Amino acid sequence: MKPSLQVRLSQHLALTPQLQQSIRLLQLSTLELHQEVEQMLEQNPFLEADEDGVPAFEQALDRAAAPERSSSEGAERDDTDGRDDADVSGVDSAEFGATEREDWENGTERDDFDGIRETPSSAAGSDEDFEPQERGSVGISLQEHLRAQLLGMRLSAEDAAAVHVLIESLDEDGYLADPLEEIAAQLMPGEGEAIEAAREELLERLQCALRWLQSMEPTGVGARNLSECLVLQLQARAPCTAQAVALAVCREHLELLAKRDLRRLMALTHADEDMLKQAQTLIRGCEPKPGRPFTRAEANIIVPDVIVQKAGRGWKVVLNPDVMPKLRINDLYAQAIRGQRNGSGPGLSARLQEARWFMKNILQRFDTILRVSSAIVERQKAFFTHGEIAMKPLVLREIADELGLHESTISRVTTAKYMATPYGTFELKYFFGSSLNTDAGGNASSTAVRALIKQFIGAEDAKKPLSDSQLSAMLEEQGIQVARRTVAKYREALKIAPANLRKAL
Repeated sequence: MKPSLQVRLSQHLALTPQLQQSIRLLQLSTLELHQEVEQMLEQNPFLEADEDGVPAFEQALDRAAAPERSSSEGAERDDTDGRDDADVSGVDSAEFGATEREDWENGTERDDFDGIRETPSSAAGSDEDFEPQERGSVGISLQEHLRAQLLGMRLSAEDAAAVHVLIESLDEDGYLADPLEEIAAQLMPGEGEAIEAAREELLERLQCALRWLQSMEPTGVGARNLSECLVLQLQARAPCTAQAVALAVCREHLELLAKRDLRRLMALTHADEDMLKQAQTLIRGCEPKPGRPFTRAEANIIVPDVIVQKAGRGWKVVLNPDVMPKLRINDLYAQAIRGQRNGSGPGLSARLQEARWFMKNILQRFDTILRVSSAIVERQKAFFTHGEIAMKPLVLREIADELGLHESTISRVTTAKYMATPYGTFELKYFFGSSLNTDAGGNASSTAVRALIKQFIGAEDAKKPLSDSQLSAMLEEQGIQVARRTVAKYREALKIAPANLRKAL
């Protein structure tokens, strides 16, 4: 084959640096955005924080409300002009034994023993009345609480040091994360007879320290597995007739309790049905995660990007001012560059342009989020009036076509962006769902179907829980055609246990 030269004409899309930054900022979460802002403030001398400035995002609100908005706006817009953006320079925005335990929580934890666990969206709505300041204020950690108790115990320096080591080895649930042998080996590495003897002595001291630790509050702290945690709590309770049965179940038959295997439990514990129910009540009163009350709540807090408010008979969407970084161009530096435009180096002019682009892209990011959120609220009006059971089918393509944006842009906007509603705080993706056929020829949202399944299970007889086939038949009675496998998939997505694990003893 002879080598040859060929000329080909082709087209390709070249992304400018500004457009690349716009796309990247659009897909960042609120936390990632503020990290990006902090990094830019450190790198670019022309950009500075403006905590007392007047928000410029009112412009975005006005544009979102205007019906004649151009469909070319959004993340795909390539605006690379270098004019002096006085209206943007005031952009205001401010920063902003595990498997065993899971089995227990699916079947025997006191707050969700029936296997029904509250979804994150519902949980978020339960504390919407709290002020942000209240959410941010947390008490002491579990380790601090235990160290305070240690100070009041009359222990030798060696024993106190051993207890302190174990306190530092606890995980956030209050369990001892590592075996005592591993802790001793880490504290005293090496080989040899002398080292082995010293390590054995240290292990004995750690075993003694563990008993001291397990005597502290909260009861059950320092346990090495769920069984030991429950036993410690049951032993601390006042004696009763069912206590011995509850202890036997926790020590040896916890898995059978999670599976609701009443017959085998009766045979192995030699207890009748009433006694087992009393023992179950005792076990349900225990805390499987002793460290839960000391978990820092702010780690689970989601700050919404937009807020939905009632407006007459309808709803309106506003940007959350708490997530908007407050930025401005340093006027002194910018005027110096303009006064010496001919003599200034290209590097400084580029950094000034970079600062302007950054602020414009942040403004554009929030503007796009607001537009998409407003379109979602307009499509899902029934949800804001009647709840998730009234959710309508919605796909990304519908919002993209309505706003004149690309489907990938809608995907970026709805990922890791959150909306505060009267029913709680939801990720924007929550409002999108596939459609299921109905007998009337219409479509039902998969979100609404999940809500119906949760409603059915919440009203079921605990002694005769509904199977997936029965749930499928009940949905069909409502005119919604859903296969049993689909029901099982939705039930698992709701973190609801199967019928055999929901059955009460």
